[in-house]
Amino acid sequence: MKIQVNRDVLAEAVSFAVKLLPTRSTLPILGGVLIEATPEGLVLSSFDFEVSTTSRLAAIVEEPGRVLVLGRLLADIASRLPNAPVNISTEQNKMVVSCGTSEFTLLSMSIDEYPTIPQVTGETGVVKAEAFAEAAGQVAQAASREDVLKVISGVLLEVEGKSLNMAATDRYRVAVRSLEWDSNSDEGFAALVSAKTISEVGKTFAAAGTISISLTEVDNRKTIAFSAANKTVTSLLIAGAFPPVQKLFPTEAPKYAVVNTADLVEATRRIKLVLERPGFMRCTFGNNKVVLESVTGEQAQAHETIDAVTNNEELEMQLNAEYLLDGLGAVHSEFTRISFVGGESSLKPGPVLLTSQTSKDTPGTDNFRYLLQPKPLMR
Repeated sequence: MKIQVNRDVLAEAVSFAVKLLPTRSTLPILGGVLIEATPEGLVLSSFDFEVSTTSRLAAIVEEPGRVLVLGRLLADIASRLPNAPVNISTEQNKMVVSCGTSEFTLLSMSIDEYPTIPQVTGETGVVKAEAFAEAAGQVAQAASREDVLKVISGVLLEVEGKSLNMAATDRYRVAVRSLEWDSNSDEGFAALVSAKTISEVGKTFAAAGTISISLTEVDNRKTIAFSAANKTVTSLLIAGAFPPVQKLFPTEAPKYAVVNTADLVEATRRIKLVLERPGFMRCTFGNNKVVLESVTGEQAQAHETIDAVTNNEELEMQLNAEYLLDGLGAVHSEFTRISFVGGESSLKPGPVLLTSQTSKDTPGTDNFRYLLQPKPLMR
């Protein structure tokens, strides 16, 4: 193999290829990036039996060929090469990378032992890339980071008519968002995908215009593929039934408080400075104000009051400060509406619902909802 490729193009493609690779693997070969030179250009791929990435990029190909090398090592090298064209060639069991005055020699790995990259066929539907990226950032953060329950470590993608709905939960909070779905078929589907994959797809394809999504079956396992801008990510679906979180959202929540999002974020951050883990703070809503107080911390305490528009009698509850900040950061609006879903009693308060407000009086239109469960008050 003998090729020449633009340095920045190569660095970006290798970085994309290694983003979704496992940091640790019992099979070192899964940390490899497969480089294939064809008359049409260069193809870079990675695959760990769960998630694959493929990038197609322009290159001058003098001699076609294939080579497999350690992905993260190549990514580190490519990101630090001088500003000059990159020449790549293979010699027996080595790959030589030269750029300007720099030259690196990497040992190649056995391609015969590398898994076959999943092939994507067909198209199920299309979403706007910018909207998908925003929705992914809002929802994926609510997925569980624990491996005990695999089913809640993913994001549920569910198509109903002309809407693609995203949902995630870690049992303490739920985030949902819907966006426009364009498809020639009226058939719906549900796919449970790793939250990490959804996040990376959103970040990588945010400026791509549109993202093509397709569902296929590989070796009797269902696979979802995201394609845009000469790049493709495939992911095996997580098996299992996602909890029916949509049932948790109220049809109406007449009691609410509307606050300036930035004010509540800054106040919460200040209270959080003195909280111990887990960081719950006491929140009191009513009389056109929100009062935040630390309920843990032997070394220091904190108390803060911010203005709000409320329509309820005084309500008191304990909220996880970090989870509240996640929700406020995902609202993406100047004001946030905090609705109270109600509970059995003040000792068992119901969840609070965060939604966007374009003004103190006007609800937002982004269809994002974030449900957060308070901690029962101890009195």
